[in-house]
Amino acid sequence: MRCKRIGAGAALAAGVLAVSGLAFAPAALAVTPQAATISADCGTFGSGEATLTATQNGTAATVTVKSSAITAPIALGADSISSSLTLVKSGGGTVAFTGTKNPAMAAGAPVEVGPLSDTVASGDSLEAFGGSLKMTVFGITITCTATGPQSPGPFVFD
Repeated sequence: MRCKRIGAGAALAAGVLAVSGLAFAPAALAVTPQAATISADCGTFGSGEATLTATQNGTAATVTVKSSAITAPIALGADSISSSLTLVKSGGGTVAFTGTKNPAMAAGAPVEVGPLSDTVASGDSLEAFGGSLKMTVFGITITCTATGPQSPGPFVFD
């Protein structure tokens, strides 16, 4: 009988610890929407639709930009593009996501840069329209701008 009480007591204690652990676990942070599209104009380097994908981990956030309408002018090695994506804050100001991350790309291949990183605050609402993407390749800077608001809407960070 004593073994049953100890076993029941241990099971009850384990259950209480598990429930209290859930109560004190940090809430998962998320950005919404996770992906948005824009129409981008990169001058002589191309124009068309681009997809921005955002992630968040606490105050750290990343954005990846992909476009099949905008292509690599020459073959590019992995991590050879220095990029800065400036997004506009809804309350004023900007946030610049930067980095040198990109996959290797053949000449004429769709452009992809990122993940580009920066920090965000809870409640930040960031929009590509009014900002820019600057990519520097072999000393040549390519500037792309959104020609309208992103869809389905700005990125809102928790």
